[in-house]
Amino acid sequence: MIHSATNAQARNDLAWRFGAMASEAGRVIMSIYSPALRAVAKADGSPVTEADTAAERVIRSGLSALLPDVPILAEESFAAGTGPMPDRFFLVDPLDGTREFLTGSDEFTVNIALIEGGEPTVGCVYAPALDCLYLGGEGAFRVELRPGEAVPALDSMDVLRTRPYPAQGLCAVASRSHLDDESEALLQRLQIAARKPAGSSLKFCMIAQGDSDIYPRLAPTMEWDTAAGQAVLTSAGGCVIGRDGSPLRYGKAETGFRNDGFVAWGRAPLP
Repeated sequence: MIHSATNAQARNDLAWRFGAMASEAGRVIMSIYSPALRAVAKADGSPVTEADTAAERVIRSGLSALLPDVPILAEESFAAGTGPMPDRFFLVDPLDGTREFLTGSDEFTVNIALIEGGEPTVGCVYAPALDCLYLGGEGAFRVELRPGEAVPALDSMDVLRTRPYPAQGLCAVASRSHLDDESEALLQRLQIAARKPAGSSLKFCMIAQGDSDIYPRLAPTMEWDTAAGQAVLTSAGGCVIGRDGSPLRYGKAETGFRNDGFVAWGRAPLP
């Protein structure tokens, strides 16, 4: 049993365990994945499917067995008015990119993160349709993994590091379906040499593996949308900053656990 993620081995071990839960959740998602799958609208207008709720049940069960005293804040069981969370809690998005999922895109993910002191210290991003698992603990790791497969040891995975900013200009990764005007204006002010569209939390992972340099999202998001990806990216050498220039923080009950915009960077933020 893991009681703390304060040391390197504990963080890596917990990331590996998140990966095992995500693999099983991915198996459930892919067993439901179908062009005939129907979605219903939640109170905020966003879609939810049977795959979202089934994957969340798998993850909640796994986390409760692993660390029963750590509360879980998960998208599909979240209720408006949820009160303040303690210093240490789990953040879960069982199917990030439901719109992509419904349109037949492969770019949806399972996201699991541990928050400690407002910071995502451990995270897992799994893209079951792409057979790709990303983990963030003391280091950042990537491995090909089919849904439901056992997760291999970390020392057999690819170690991820962000890249230095290219002299010829940055590569920006931007939302495939949610690029807002303010984020576009920021990109116009920077020296951007190339752009890559992507869905869900895979944008953080693209920076973590050195494929891109910056991801702006100045429109609101929810904390479960970003925590796991931020954990992977920061473990690989990057950062995610809010509008005030400080690292994006978590547990913001006063805002309904909403993020008011951020920019993800591969290295230190540029002016």
